[in-house]
Amino acid sequence: MAALHPRRVAWEGARTFVSAANTDAYWWLSDTVGHRLGPMYQSQLCETRLRLQAQADAIYAEAGAWRARLDELLDTHPATASILTQMISETTSRLP
Repeated sequence: MAALHPRRVAWEGARTFVSAANTDAYWWLSDTVGHRLGPMYQSQLCETRLRLQAQADAIYAEAGAWRARLDELLDTHPATASILTQMISETTSRLP
């Protein structure tokens, strides 16, 4: 198994989550985030979707916020790197 660099995983996760938040992939990702990461992250993803729908240029602020969230998650629970990597891959395959 390849070593996973936590900062890279957080950055890729942030970009992927924000990209998916305003597409049909959101519904799958929301369920998966809730199941794998918990309801707090699912709620934050919903808030991201709402902010992106209200203001298209919020994408950069949302990506930064998700990177910080995922960095913190990986700092406190390093084992989630493999889960996040799987979620990123699956979400990417569902993006248009």
